[in-house]
Amino acid sequence: MTVKKSAAASGGVADLFRKQIFIPIAALLLLGLFNLAVDPSFFKISLGNNSDGFPVLTGYLITILDYGSEVAILAIGMTLVTAASGGQDISVGATVAIAGSVILRILVGTGGDGTLQAPIIVAFLAACVVSMLFGAFNGVLVAIFKIQPMVATLILYTAGRSIAAWINNNELPIVTDKVFTYFGGFIPGIPVPTPFFLAVICVIITLLALKFTNLGLYTQAVGINASSSRLNGLNPVFIKWLSFVILGLCVAVVGLIKTSRLSTINYSVIAKDIEMDAILAVALGGNALSGGKFNIMASILGAYVIQFLTTTLYKFNVSSDALPAYKAAVVILLVVISAPAVKEKLSAMGKKLKKQREVA
Repeated sequence: MTVKKSAAASGGVADLFRKQIFIPIAALLLLGLFNLAVDPSFFKISLGNNSDGFPVLTGYLITILDYGSEVAILAIGMTLVTAASGGQDISVGATVAIAGSVILRILVGTGGDGTLQAPIIVAFLAACVVSMLFGAFNGVLVAIFKIQPMVATLILYTAGRSIAAWINNNELPIVTDKVFTYFGGFIPGIPVPTPFFLAVICVIITLLALKFTNLGLYTQAVGINASSSRLNGLNPVFIKWLSFVILGLCVAVVGLIKTSRLSTINYSVIAKDIEMDAILAVALGGNALSGGKFNIMASILGAYVIQFLTTTLYKFNVSSDALPAYKAAVVILLVVISAPAVKEKLSAMGKKLKKQREVA
């Protein structure tokens, strides 16, 4: 009886290790335990007032919730792109700059006094259209011309910020309207950062789309084997193209948040290296970077883990220039762990231990 219980327990642990969401949960626990041991005040949340006198929550965890929501929104689209195309879009940071530039151009124009010349919703919808068009451009290069995703998106990665500057004649328009700051800050009377609510809305819409349409099934099928999916009546070209368009829509939302935070834009700095965070969130979520099966919620959790790591490093005064090196180390670790050879080795070790316990 004891042997059976032990075998069942070991089997349950093995099943837990095999679950895709185990990696981000384990990483989150490790970061949490590290901060708890080094400085428990990391988890302190305070209620104070912002510059406008409204009550807001402050603390490292709120910062993670706030800025991690940007990465979470991008991780949704990046997961679909990765699953369908077996590659990643490295141009999202530059496209965020384009989306933000479009929003500011429509809201205040160039050389204006900062007052709104159009409703915020109109500017946002225009940014959605532009971002989706650039996403469609990347999608055409990947799906139709069969260019490797990273190479295809290198075009916008290189030229995107220049395009963003050109949209506003290289000026830095400033929005003086207070309502615009709510999207990247706090809504009066609500102490939780608005970007978190925007992320929740994006997640709900995505989950509903995956539940009530065949988007998830088709994306996985194309990512696993495009030729077989074509023989089964699917259109791999359209599915891959659509994933880039959806990512473009996610980029527009982040563009709104980013420009709202400062009420202006810095073309060379805005959303710098955010594409790396989005890709790392997908990898940390246990999704195969070669395409195929994916888990949106695991990617979203991975996004907040990445921000948890970033905030932890900032807390210990790690230079912003050194952050990519730490994140690159995480990428290497994840790639090694997810490698087929390593998985086979770990699986063999698990089976061996299980047999030894059964014999005992």
